[in-house]
Amino acid sequence: MATLILFNKPYRVMSQFTDSGNGKSERATLADWIDVPHVYPAGRLDFDSEGLLLLTDDGRLQHRIASPRQKMPKTYWVQVEGDISDDALDRLREGVQLKDGETRPAIVEKMPEPPVWPRVPPVRHRESVPTSWIELTITEGKNRQVRRMTAAVGFPTLRLIRYRIGDWTLDNLAPGQYHKLAVHVPAPPTRPRRPQKTGRGGGNKTRRKSGS
Repeated sequence: MATLILFNKPYRVMSQFTDSGNGKSERATLADWIDVPHVYPAGRLDFDSEGLLLLTDDGRLQHRIASPRQKMPKTYWVQVEGDISDDALDRLREGVQLKDGETRPAIVEKMPEPPVWPRVPPVRHRESVPTSWIELTITEGKNRQVRRMTAAVGFPTLRLIRYRIGDWTLDNLAPGQYHKLAVHVPAPPTRPRRPQKTGRGGGNKTRRKSGS
């Protein structure tokens, strides 16, 4: 059985156990929240994004979750600047052209503001500019993809919360809390062995040794 950690990553926490520094002040990491040994993130969640992050001690499970080839769906609750239009939603559903290529079609719907925790610090509020929420599901993981997608259709992301990865969700997890599961990981299928080549005539031939 593999260990799987469902963690609700708070805003401005790194998706790793150490801070590489880069000349900045020390930032919060997973080590400030998770005390389970030998687990590592299966994928990433940006420093300024919140929500579900999965960690595991099993390499096969980590690959299944994080590899783009697996196309595991990930669902986000996204607060965007402005009252998002039907045209923008249609463009997200069709795929958006980014600098590193076109995105796969997304599943997206406008949604009421979800019952989530207040962010600290809060999103900047401007009386003259409305905001709206969408639920967006994608099956790939380009760098900062969701933020770039909404910006490309004219509605910049203000707040980004990952709600679901595959069958796992944030339900019943407050920011900074985690839930530990034991998960069965099926063994990879075994490939049938190829028959060994034999000599002409079908059977293995025994070489005669030269006389001594």
